Amino acid sequence: MDEIKKGCHLCNARHKSIFSDLSLTDATELDHAKNCMTFKKGQVIFEEDTYPHGLYCINDGKIKLSQNGTDGKEHIMHLAKTGDVMGYRAILSGDKYSCSAVAMETSSVCFIPSNYFISMVEKNAKLAFKIIHLFSDELKIAEHSITDMAQKTVKERLAQGILLLKESYGFEPDGCTINISITREEIASIVGTARETATRLLAELSKEKSIELDGKKIKIINQEKLIRAANVFD
Repeated sequence: MDEIKKGCHLCNARHKSIFSDLSLTDATELDHAKNCMTFKKGQVIFEEDTYPHGLYCINDGKIKLSQNGTDGKEHIMHLAKTGDVMGYRAILSGDKYSCSAVAMETSSVCFIPSNYFISMVEKNAKLAFKIIHLFSDELKIAEHSITDMAQKTVKERLAQGILLLKESYGFEPDGCTINISITREEIASIVGTARETATRLLAELSKEKSIELDGKKIKIINQEKLIRAANVFD
């Protein structure tokens, strides 16, 4: 972990985050309160079942938030990206972290101490409203996830998971490769199945010409086919 320093008023990630409406004065004050660090791939940012000391805002990178199941396996609950914040629920509830956060690639993260973050929320109505929106979005996603687990096949969930990866991280310059390197184990963890099942179903989607696989990279060849496989329609 390497310590860095990035000014909030120059940070493009801030404009994607809950801090997008901070005044120049507030952004300058936040600069003095925060610490910014770089985590290498595989490094733990915070651990499940530990009490929070502050909020983490992703300046750049990709981070997985996961829980250890009763089976001892990792279950990925969320994949975070540039502009996302992590740990706010634990801070505001006075509880432990419900997930561990691990860098999936070299990532720069800004740490904001709990007491400073709480004081910001108390005096900034716009910030408080954005956090309420985050809570609402997380609840909606959790409700949809429960429904999908009950009603969708594993293949449908896998196809939907690939579409969500594309929505979260976008494409590389070629316009079809999803901009994340992800293992079969991690894909299985997102979908909620065994690695062997995920590998077999990825091969099926590839055979159907919905996707192409290139190591840890996934290319979407036919998005319409993938949408039909996911059984999601607007």
